[in-house]
Amino acid sequence: MSGTGSGPGMSGTGSGPGMSKAGTESARQVLEAVPGIPRDAEGPVFREPWEAQAFALTLSLYEQGLFSWKEWTAALVAEIKRAQDAGDPDTGETYYRHWLAALERIVAEKGVTDDATLGRYRDAWRRAADRTPHGQPIVLDPGDLGG
Repeated sequence: MSGTGSGPGMSGTGSGPGMSKAGTESARQVLEAVPGIPRDAEGPVFREPWEAQAFALTLSLYEQGLFSWKEWTAALVAEIKRAQDAGDPDTGETYYRHWLAALERIVAEKGVTDDATLGRYRDAWRRAADRTPHGQPIVLDPGDLGG
């Protein structure tokens, strides 16, 4: 999938090298099913690599049958509403943060993981990011996940 580099205006059609035919079709379906996905003429637009990764992970979980696009849309809309009710200015810059929160919520609701495990990984990534110099890849150490 193109659009996995860094920087504003990154875009990807979901049809890059390594993307299966099913993945390309899933990307097309999600663009039709989920309103508001930041996009340009070529497809979804990602500001940061993690946004493209969250998008791809969502496609993969859909393809595995974890949820329907109707369920996904409902989860994403609910997450955006929660954020707006909490004061999110809804400028578009936080869209994929809501996407990730909806993904975390739906995998917990479906029993793939639980809130405690998600919190443990979130904390581990935060610790790793805090010690990582700007511009360097974030790497988890075994101690980041605790015991």
